Amino acid sequence: MLTLLKIRNLALVDELVWELGPGLIGVTGETGAGKSVIVGALKLVLGERADKSLIRTGAEACSVEAVFELKAPVEINAILEDGGLPPCEDTQFIVRRVIGQCSNRQFVNDSPVTLNLLKRLGEHLVDLHGPHDHQSLLSTERQLAMLDAYAGADKTHAAYREHHRAWRAKATELDELRHAENASEQEIELLRHQIQEIDAANLKPGDEQDLEDRWHRASNASRLVETAAAASAALSGDDGVLSRLSEIQRLVRDLEKLDPSIRGQTASLDTAVIELQDLEGNLTEYAEELDINPAEAAALEERVNLLESLKRKYGPSLTDVTARRESAAARLDTIENRGEKLEALVRELAACRATLDAAGKSLSALRRKAAPRLAREISSQLKDLGFKQSSFEAPLVSLSEPGPQGFESIEFQFGPNPGEPLLPLRQIASSGEISRVMLAVKSALADQDDTPLMVFDEIDANVGGEVARAVGRKMAALGTRHQVVAITHFPQVAATASLHFVVDKEVSNGRTRSRLFPVSGETRIQELVRMLGGGGEQARAMAASLLNG
Repeated sequence: MLTLLKIRNLALVDELVWELGPGLIGVTGETGAGKSVIVGALKLVLGERADKSLIRTGAEACSVEAVFELKAPVEINAILEDGGLPPCEDTQFIVRRVIGQCSNRQFVNDSPVTLNLLKRLGEHLVDLHGPHDHQSLLSTERQLAMLDAYAGADKTHAAYREHHRAWRAKATELDELRHAENASEQEIELLRHQIQEIDAANLKPGDEQDLEDRWHRASNASRLVETAAAASAALSGDDGVLSRLSEIQRLVRDLEKLDPSIRGQTASLDTAVIELQDLEGNLTEYAEELDINPAEAAALEERVNLLESLKRKYGPSLTDVTARRESAAARLDTIENRGEKLEALVRELAACRATLDAAGKSLSALRRKAAPRLAREISSQLKDLGFKQSSFEAPLVSLSEPGPQGFESIEFQFGPNPGEPLLPLRQIASSGEISRVMLAVKSALADQDDTPLMVFDEIDANVGGEVARAVGRKMAALGTRHQVVAITHFPQVAATASLHFVVDKEVSNGRTRSRLFPVSGETRIQELVRMLGGGGEQARAMAASLLNG
């Protein structure tokens, strides 16, 4: 669950530290008090894009920090490892966003992360629903995913998708081969020429650099011999370096006879003489080895020119030349063996389809068994939410061809009134109705949904009285299996919360700021009285009865 939320310099909030507990948590307050800041902060945790307009006037940056307590963060750790981050070492998981005037940053357990990675993590941390956040519920693909979760078919569905991708890829390959234009004689001759030309060059990995080095030495042989001989003469000639060093050695020996203590400082002279003698010998040997046969030099030049020609035609590198040879050979093989390849692809496609059919039938069986049970469960939840005579169905419709999601589609059907036809959820105009349907679906799938925190932002809008009370009770029941935050204007909903917090505004030193504080006992009764719209003993008695009901 979410145990701590810290907000700093976000909109009207200068600093807020919110410690949360389990169960249903109610958040209330007058319109404009700053309840939306709580939702905004959570959206930042979920990876929603932000800009500097969120920063409180006068501040350089704003920040949000959320601390989650996760029992078994298997999926979270999988996403972290996929993003190159270490997994959670304990059950605590910390998300921090910093929005600055020039740049935004985000961190997970103090490690910087990308916004896309944070968004992926957020999907497994918070499930946020507001009055207009029902697009996922209206999506038929999402409805199918809900059914699969209820049916325990997630792994079966994942296996089916893999088989479907393989089948489609094989079908595309076969289609391309069938509709490929017949190759002309010119193309066939060109392909054969390219293959023969590249094969004749007998290309080997790593040969190019060695060839370049050998050719460079051969083409500069005379200059290299001349330069090496001059360097050798400078060392060993009559007036060369080694001759001068011999005179220096004689003088040093005289010094050592007069003062033996100097030997430690002159020992390096003998070493220098030996190394220069070795250098002179190496230069002489190098010059002798450079005596290259003119025919060999010409052969090297011819080989270099051949490689350069191939690179101009098929390059720019020899790797590209080799790749061109492979693609030409593959194309020629396809042309020359088109009939055999067609037969092989037809057999492979049939095998893929047989595997796909088996996976699809297994998935369909799970769905058809679970769909009526899910519909009955959601219908039961809807009755608890005031739809006493409503109807709900989850019909599966077979597809003419296997789709990426299976052999069937689904579209939840809802009829709030008896005698009226059931309609797809997307055709329900009332936001109050669709909000309650969404709550019913969430309640039916509570055991399958492992998201730690559910947030309902004023989804009780446009309902009232006993229906609002039913919504509150349903949220409280959901709170026994999840941590639930309900931002509400209805006392009937707030009264069912296990913890109740109030958001209000205050003016201090000429600045307006929002604050959040817990209420209980008499203070909570006073807040419920305010929400009921009036004072007096009657309103107070009603508030008390809501808490005790």
